[in-house]
Amino acid sequence: MLFKEETPKLYYSITEVSELFEINASTIRFWEKEFDSLKPTKNKKGNRLFTQKDIDYLAQIVDLIKQQGFTIQGAKEQLKNKSSKKTNSTSNAEVITKLSTIKEKLIEFGDKL
Repeated sequence: MLFKEETPKLYYSITEVSELFEINASTIRFWEKEFDSLKPTKNKKGNRLFTQKDIDYLAQIVDLIKQQGFTIQGAKEQLKNKSSKKTNSTSNAEVITKLSTIKEKLIEFGDKL
């Protein structure tokens, strides 16, 4: 019997995201106005569609505000400081790790052919 591998979704609805973080959809809409980097795409109906990148960013916001007790302004500053510490160049160790992972996946893929 063949089992279909479940592929991750490209987009998630605001309902799915609000349930994931156990917060109201209205809170997410409010944070969308407050945090410039939280910009889900919208379909023709105007429904918000969140990518994994949006969800990851929202997870940081939830952690700062709900878990660590930051104010919205404090969370903005923390995220700004975090992003300013990141440079465009990635460390050599990170690049090597990512390339090794890609190499392993390609080898596995080649073996399946």
